[in-house]
Amino acid sequence: MVMTWRGTTTVRDRIFAALPYLLPLMNGLPFGRFLFQQFPVLQIITLPVIPLMFLYQYIPFAGFIVFIGLYMLVVRNENIPHFIRFNTMQAILIDIVLILCTLLFQVFGSVLLQGFVGETLYNMIFLGLLAVFFYSVIQSLSGKYAEIPTISDAVYMQVR
Repeated sequence: MVMTWRGTTTVRDRIFAALPYLLPLMNGLPFGRFLFQQFPVLQIITLPVIPLMFLYQYIPFAGFIVFIGLYMLVVRNENIPHFIRFNTMQAILIDIVLILCTLLFQVFGSVLLQGFVGETLYNMIFLGLLAVFFYSVIQSLSGKYAEIPTISDAVYMQVR
């Protein structure tokens, strides 16, 4: 067990705290399309999310159901350890940021973000997502809170 500021975390808690980060990873994969074309070996990072992607394709509104389910059943459930609720909420907020980026690309992508500029922005978003994903998962698995500026502050406001 590792001591955190809210108590101790078990191995089970660490695993459950790391799992929600698969959600933003899966939803951020489209931003990696240019890097996947240039470096096919990077596609190995898609392996953990392949089962989730199949579920998302075959179950209508699966993304929305998972999103609401995580929020209502995990984040708002005070019987679940704070460590798991914190990491779940942080994964949800990272996913919201990715959704907003996707919307911006859909609105402005055809006009302003073509060619080199669009490809560079896609790559930056994807590489930033990978950095946040690996940092958060490693911190969670080691029983530490993944402190991401601004996002973690918002999470602390939501999770008591």
